Amino acid sequence: MRDLAKEASVSPDTIARLERGEELKASTIDAIQSALEAAGVQFIPENGGGAGVRLRKDSA
Repeated sequence: MRDLAKEASVSPDTIARLERGEELKASTIDAIQSALEAAGVQFIPENGGGAGVRLRKDSA
């Protein structure tokens, strides 16, 4: 939690609030999403099959 908070430039309490499902500012959610994407997380759109996340496969 602390690593994500640091990378997103938010407090660990903000990450805890997100995990509890509390409402956050759109800019805060964007910062957290950007930090997760930089760490290799891909957000998958709804497209009729349900939204989801997955880890990016490295192309070595």
